[in-house]
Amino acid sequence: MSPSRRLPFRRTATVCAAASLALTLGACSSSDDGATVKGAKLVKAGQITTCTHLPYAPFQSERDGKVVGFDVSMIDLVAKDLGVKQEIVDKSFETIKTGADLNANVCDVAAAGMTITEERKQNLAFSTPYFEATQALLARKGIKASTVEDITKQKLKLGSQSSTTGEDFAHKHGADPQSFESSDAELNGLRTGQVDVIVQDYPVVQNWLKDPATAAKYEIVGNLDTGEQYGFAVRKEGNAKLVELIDKAIKKAKADGTYKKLYEQWIGPMPKGADAQ
Repeated sequence: MSPSRRLPFRRTATVCAAASLALTLGACSSSDDGATVKGAKLVKAGQITTCTHLPYAPFQSERDGKVVGFDVSMIDLVAKDLGVKQEIVDKSFETIKTGADLNANVCDVAAAGMTITEERKQNLAFSTPYFEATQALLARKGIKASTVEDITKQKLKLGSQSSTTGEDFAHKHGADPQSFESSDAELNGLRTGQVDVIVQDYPVVQNWLKDPATAAKYEIVGNLDTGEQYGFAVRKEGNAKLVELIDKAIKKAKADGTYKKLYEQWIGPMPKGADAQ
């Protein structure tokens, strides 16, 4: 699957004024009224525009100027079915999970390693779950703290990524973690000693530990089975057909082996039953 291009979104009006930067137009006001393809409404004709929050490998990250990853490849399947290309907009996770970006027609779909929660369902229409997720605690080697309670009892400093379910889990278990804007910032906080332990989605931590330098100094000290599932999301109202097409793509990928292939490409060995319908 070929990697998708990133639309470089900027939060200042000057970018929209720079007509020469054509790729930014998809994230700014435009005279393009979009299109309807197979009953699904698209913000911009000829493309499905995806909001994500970078970096979040192995689900989405930049490589050689392209945004690639498991989520990217899954939405590429939807794009292929619609006969369009995928364009990606990098946004704050906060404005993704609240539905603000979708409601403002910044994008058609949110694909950001996002856990389906009852709170988020109030603002978003989710696809069928496409990934079973758990949380992991990553710490310097030698630290023994397999639970959030162990961390607070030992007065260790915990780090989390802002607006995530991992951060919510820490709060619910009595911790007051230092919040970082991105997963990379969170890992850097551990590396620089700002925190002793960080909580993050297990596949993301697995991806970090593929780096020998990281694996030499840090290890997973605890696994937190929170029963989470990821879903893709569209506007709460008015685009049910797009959700239907995303669900169809997920189901087909699991049935024909594409899901397993992408899982092993981006994440690693696929657990038995992960592609169950």
